[in-house]
Amino acid sequence: MVANVRVNAGQSRLAVLIDADNAQPSVIEGLLAEVAKFGVASVKRIYGDWTSTSHTQWKQSLLLHSISPVQQFAYTKGKNATDSSLIIDAMDLLYTGRFDGFCLVSSDSDFTRLAQRLREEGLMVYGFGEKKTPDPFVRACDKFIYTEVLRPTADKSAASNASSKVSGKSPAKSKPANVAKSGSEAPAQDSGAFPIDLVVKAIDDASDEDDDGWANLGAIGSYLNKVRPDFDPRLYGERKLSDLLRKYPQSFAVEERGAPGVPKAVYVRVAKKS
Repeated sequence: MVANVRVNAGQSRLAVLIDADNAQPSVIEGLLAEVAKFGVASVKRIYGDWTSTSHTQWKQSLLLHSISPVQQFAYTKGKNATDSSLIIDAMDLLYTGRFDGFCLVSSDSDFTRLAQRLREEGLMVYGFGEKKTPDPFVRACDKFIYTEVLRPTADKSAASNASSKVSGKSPAKSKPANVAKSGSEAPAQDSGAFPIDLVVKAIDDASDEDDDGWANLGAIGSYLNKVRPDFDPRLYGERKLSDLLRKYPQSFAVEERGAPGVPKAVYVRVAKKS
């Protein structure tokens, strides 16, 4: 057998599989930009019943982003046949041995076992779905990105307002439960309390006893992703983890290290009480 030659040397080859019944076309541009951070989208497929008028809004996005639609008729009213079609294709692609990872775009927990199976084969699994995505599917992925953070600004505001109406709470007025413990106020967001205790544990796990409790930011981020695949600084109003932690000076100390003229490494430790 002739070995597959990789066109994009050093980059992971990814298969992007989208459940049209559980994803919105408004996020596709941001979603593909996010996928590009992890590797090259060698395959981009979207599954649904394209004879249905409910998928009309997808058509322009498919042409613009070169996504291949896969037709799946709804054999029985009220039953979703799309899931089975996506799962079968995923396994076929898995057995080609050509991919390093999969991007599963859906808020449906039916893909939990698929994510587990792909990881059992040593492949990376990146999940993309709305905040309503059941936790078992989120935890089954190596990394899970909530699509609300990928929407255009106007759509993000609308999604936040809609979420507030459903919960009956105003995100801007609510405070996380651990504010009193840390002594610092969290930025307004719609993701629940910022998990300060989890970050403290991550620092403790990654810190060097000989370095007075300082831990490399990369190691902290790696720990957070393993424990909470859906952890994302953007859910708390910041693009970078370092900027997010700087918002809590009474909880964390952040410093940059490195010689002049070279990229600096960021280190974090739990702030010492005065």
